[in-house]
Amino acid sequence: MNLDDNLDRVLRRYDELQDLVARHPKPGSPQHTAMMKEYAELTPVVQGIEALRGAKHEMADLAGLIADPGSDAEMRALAESEFHELKEKLPDLEHELQILLLPKDEADSRNAILEVRAGTGGDEAALFAADLLRMYQRYAELQGWRFEILDASETEIGGYKEASAKISGPHVFARLKFESGAHRVQRVPVTESGGRIHTSAATVAVLPEAEEVDVHIEEKDLRVDTYRSQGAGGQHVNTTDSAVRITHLPTGVVVQCQDEKSQHKNRAKAMTMLRARLYEAQRQKQFDERAASRKSQVGSGDRSERIRTYNFPQGRVTDHRINLTLYKLERVLAGEALDELIDPLVAADQAEKLAELQ
Repeated sequence: MNLDDNLDRVLRRYDELQDLVARHPKPGSPQHTAMMKEYAELTPVVQGIEALRGAKHEMADLAGLIADPGSDAEMRALAESEFHELKEKLPDLEHELQILLLPKDEADSRNAILEVRAGTGGDEAALFAADLLRMYQRYAELQGWRFEILDASETEIGGYKEASAKISGPHVFARLKFESGAHRVQRVPVTESGGRIHTSAATVAVLPEAEEVDVHIEEKDLRVDTYRSQGAGGQHVNTTDSAVRITHLPTGVVVQCQDEKSQHKNRAKAMTMLRARLYEAQRQKQFDERAASRKSQVGSGDRSERIRTYNFPQGRVTDHRINLTLYKLERVLAGEALDELIDPLVAADQAEKLAELQ
């Protein structure tokens, strides 16, 4: 099927959905909602098709006017100018449409589960993990997303050994999925009296939130332990066994939550994390199978891969996957300039996918 046939197929499906949505007897039903979602996803594609075909149609009309020996000389000159403007614009319109036609990651529209863990570097790594968590929290606030801590293991000096959060809003996973990996920091730790620069690390994982229909979990496959919530330095957050640890026996995946005072709420949050972990394992398996022949993967999500360095003495942030350096460290950590790293990562991933289709 050539490109024009593919575009015609998209337009026919769009017209069909428009008719089905209008005539559906049960607005708000799962079928109606699914059709509305598909219709909304196709709308920008159809707009891209109409823009490209409209430009080509206009160019054909202008070419006819230019070739007509009986046309006015002034009109012909104007037509030539417009023709060349459209000709220069055409590659951009075609590229934009190619991007819109790329296969979509089904998880892009989902909420995300964010996990941050201190790596090598002791207390300094835990402090850096806390910096990263705050960066994502501030970024979420700037996007108008909801940021909810699910679980956190705090150190005595305000760092995090590990922490997890749920981020809710439109296209959260699409924007944050390239953050997964090892983040490295170079700075003089607050605990360092000699003024020496240390290198520490923290790992980040961004998982799409999973629904119950995505992952079937049998109750018999779970071991649920309850214990008392612990604060920094071993202090009790409360005196009841409200904290919950769930082990998924078939896979050995362990999740825990102690953030809420209610055992019921902690269990619900822990199950949210467990579903996300199991769903991501399924996605990773499919990704690995599809990506076996790919030479480079911007969004591999490998937590052991060093993806970014935050250098405090030089005030710079470097993303090693796309060799991009910004001298805006404070603004990145404030969430304000994070888009300046995310946008090029999205573009690089799209370029890879386009290259695969050639």
